[in-house]
Order: sequence, then C-alpha cells, then structure tokens
Amino acid sequence: MSKENIILIGFMGSGKSTIGKKLARALEYRFLDTDELIEERAGKTITQIFAEDGEAAFRRTETELLEELIQNETHCIIATGGGMPLRPENAACLKKLGMVVLLNATPETILERLKEDTQRPLLQGDNKAEKVNALYNERFPKYTAAADYVVNTDDKTFYSIINEIETLYKEEGKRREK
Repeated sequence: MSKENIILIGFMGSGKSTIGKKLARALEYRFLDTDELIEERAGKTITQIFAEDGEAAFRRTETELLEELIQNETHCIIATGGGMPLRPENAACLKKLGMVVLLNATPETILERLKEDTQRPLLQGDNKAEKVNALYNERFPKYTAAADYVVNTDDKTFYSIINEIETLYKEEGKRREK
C-alpha cells in the first residue's frame, strides 16, 4: 500500500475518533483527527469557525489539510470530520492518502450516541432526529462513493470493529502487492 494509512470516514457519532484511537494503538500507528488538527491551527473550535468564517471556509481548510497529509503522513489512522468526504476533491484526496473505511451506523444509533452532544454545529436547535435523518440520507451515497470499504458499527464491540478493519487492511495490502 502506497501510504499505509487508514482513513475513517462517516457520519458524526459513527465512532471515527473512538475506533481510530483504539485501532492506532492496535497497529502501533499514529492517530490523527482532522477536526482537532484544524482547531489547533485555527486557534478556535469548529463551532467558532462555522460561526465566524462559514462552512465554505471550513471545507476549504479541510481540503488544504488533506493535501498536506498526503505529502507528509504515513502509518497513520486518520479520523475525518463527518463532512470531509462530501466534496469531490476531498474524496479524491482521501483515496490518495490511504485505505478509506466508512464506519456506518444507523440514524437511530447516531441519535442515541449524540443525545447529550451540544457541540456539533449541524445539530444545533430542535428536532435532532429530523436533522440527523435528512443529513444521513443526503450524505450516505457520497460516503459510500468515497469509501473503499464499509464497516457497520451498530451493535458491535470495539474489538470486533477493529478486527474487521485490520482484516480488510491486511487483505488490501496483499492485493496491492500483486
């Protein structure tokens, strides 16, 4: 595999950061969270970036970060923000960066996981269920188009999800060696 990175994409609450950290420990890879990297660089939260600069500026920043990661990172587990793979240029960058795995959870599971979350800009206000369903239905086709593999996370243990990703990663490495 050229870059030997695993990129985790998916809807907010699908487990990208939690699974990513555990997977990085299992493989002895570095863990990177693109939202955290953007916040560090901007000196403000994603919520503040959305409010002060707008979503379009945030999405441009994501693309710039991906281009930089392609040049500089290998042997990493990279958790992306939920909207990162939606832009075609980002989806292309993700594939150059490594093996892209969509962590998929149903809208019901996502709502349960995010019921106490007040930090996500796209879920502010009332009627979270309606927002999650609409966003999920809009994003899912773009997620699957950007992904090399889909791993469902509903009703699975961290161990089984990590094991499934490790197996896919090993198989992918063997395919690319041929």
